Amino acid sequence: MFLAGESKNVEFKENLPEKSIKYMKSVVAFANGTGGKIIFGIADKTKEVIGFDKEDVFKKMDAVANAVSDSCEPAIIPDITLQTVDGKTIIVVEVSGGRQRPYYIKDLGKDGGVYVRVAGTTRLADEYMIKELMFEGSNRYFDQALCTGLNVTDEDIDALCKAMKEQAIKNAHNEEQKASVKDVGRQQLRSWGVLIERDGKDYPSNAYAILTGCGGLHVATQCGVFKGTTKEVFVDRREYTGPIWAQIEEAFQFVLRNIHLGATIVGIYRQDIYEIPPDAIRELIINAAVHRSYLDHGNIQVAVYDNRLEITSPGKLPMGQTLERMKEGYSQIRNEALAYAFSYMNLIEHWGSGVPRIIGKVKAAGLREPEFIGGEVDLRINIYRGQIDGNVDLNNAVKMPLNRRETADKMPANEQEQQIYKYVLENTSITTAQAMKLLGIKQRRTREILRKMVESGWLRKEGASRSTIYVNNTERR
Repeated sequence: MFLAGESKNVEFKENLPEKSIKYMKSVVAFANGTGGKIIFGIADKTKEVIGFDKEDVFKKMDAVANAVSDSCEPAIIPDITLQTVDGKTIIVVEVSGGRQRPYYIKDLGKDGGVYVRVAGTTRLADEYMIKELMFEGSNRYFDQALCTGLNVTDEDIDALCKAMKEQAIKNAHNEEQKASVKDVGRQQLRSWGVLIERDGKDYPSNAYAILTGCGGLHVATQCGVFKGTTKEVFVDRREYTGPIWAQIEEAFQFVLRNIHLGATIVGIYRQDIYEIPPDAIRELIINAAVHRSYLDHGNIQVAVYDNRLEITSPGKLPMGQTLERMKEGYSQIRNEALAYAFSYMNLIEHWGSGVPRIIGKVKAAGLREPEFIGGEVDLRINIYRGQIDGNVDLNNAVKMPLNRRETADKMPANEQEQQIYKYVLENTSITTAQAMKLLGIKQRRTREILRKMVESGWLRKEGASRSTIYVNNTERR
């Protein structure tokens, strides 16, 4: 309810200010964000319900409606209602997130009148944020815009096509997928928005600059290891540049070098086990690269602390996206050209499925659910080190993770089931799509095998619908 206090989308005003600018900034900020409410008649500090006299409350409602109509550009139409709290009448002005961004105060213009909401306060938007809002409002993608000051030759384009095919083959999950990788040509790059054709000549988009790392935009991935739980004392720092797929791989290997590695025995084989599932780490870095704002001049930051892995992605969440929707698997593409290119290179599978899969893998490894923070200026994701029950000594070089020690010396009898089970031991979970690729068989047969493995106790099914994963059944004896 209202009295819980102000938040990023609720603001209290004791009275209706004589100068509408005092609340118009928040109206504009809500329209530029995910929406919000301004509640007149409640004291912002004490939360005391003051209310308004019934004789003039309708005049105040009209005053708010007229002020919003006269002051904002493009037009904002709020929902203005009366509500009774503690027997007193208050005015609730609800503003929805708008699509004709950026919204601004007419008298101040676009340069000085665009406001956004950050951590529960209304702030003047900076230059990057205004550009971001403009792209959102025009339904365009920054990565598909022309990269000014960068020229490309036919040889450059051919080299990119060749490199992308090599990546697609390298990232394939099995021989069948490798064999299915097709050549990528300039026509494909044009359709994705990596190249822009004008008068029979190809020009590079921002996506081209990001993919190749050859200039035009400074794109880097910063990695660091820190002693303790803050950035006060650093142990190692690196910055990686070049093609975006190379930055992803360098950052991934950096993390693996700086987290604990243990071992377990599967049958007669020794198997290395990282304290955080490598697949989840790699997918988080890939997600940051494909979904970050490249209008924001910041860099992706990958930080290893004593208690967690932290990945920070520059830029606010794209229009229509929230932390809750992201965790449920809702995808809002910010960089369409990069998304197509990453999909071709087998860096991403299905748009939107990455975050639920990461959460599943981390939880299946016995770790806390990843923590998602921010979304208004940047997005920070934490994976905490150390299993929940504390039975694993992270300082012990060789350790037996809880999820595997009961079944380390046992394997299913069926060869296909063995392949799936080994994959789960290495990666903590498997999806139907991953099992299909692993075995090279059709969906119906794959589901039948997974169902049998659940029935016989080798696997446990978690999630539902598209978020379904299969994990090692630790209760099996």
